[in-house]
Amino acid sequence: MAKLKSELEVECPCCKSRLIVDLNLGRVIDHKEPESGLKVELGDAHKILSEEAARREAIFQQSVESERGRGDALSRRFEEALRQAKDEPITKPKRDFDLD
Repeated sequence: MAKLKSELEVECPCCKSRLIVDLNLGRVIDHKEPESGLKVELGDAHKILSEEAARREAIFQQSVESERGRGDALSRRFEEALRQAKDEPITKPKRDFDLD
């Protein structure tokens, strides 16, 4: 495509694509996306899939361990709150009309 004097080539600061803007029309007339640096070969697909499966399994195991520890922590907190409740004196709760 021949470039006219009224056309301006600009690089997008966000996605680094090339935009050609016609100053007379005041709009983008062409858009060229940048070359993607990520080029995956079909032979690498099995390796990529196995790495992702291992990553998912590690995250799952971590969540299982945190859930096991969570139950113990909750039971310790409950026991501590129960001991504190036993130590507090029993008082009659105040009602709004008792304060008048």
